[in-house]
Amino acid sequence: MTNKTIAYCGLNCETCDAFIATKNNDQSLRVRTAKLWAELNQAPILPEHINCQGCRLDGAKTIFCQSLCTIRQCAIKNGFDTCGHCPDMAGCQKLYTIVKSNPKVLDNLKKATHDGN
Repeated sequence: MTNKTIAYCGLNCETCDAFIATKNNDQSLRVRTAKLWAELNQAPILPEHINCQGCRLDGAKTIFCQSLCTIRQCAIKNGFDTCGHCPDMAGCQKLYTIVKSNPKVLDNLKKATHDGN
């Protein structure tokens, strides 16, 4: 994991199927991921939507990461490299939804903060 592949919320982009499918140009992974995400989100997600080069990196993003993720929008709007740089992180309800299902994000955010990004 590189510092820039830690998303604003602390998730590790390198473990995301959209990131992996994009990096490896893996169409079968795109198809499987689109099917799963469409079912989970009750939304029309197609394989061509499964392209992402990382939340904080230049390049393609999934539609969710690009336009719908309120955590990413908040961090960008407030000029933070990650949520770990926000003084209100501990009380953030947006971030809490991620933390309760993946507590490791707090370690990732701490790493990103101490590494300077």
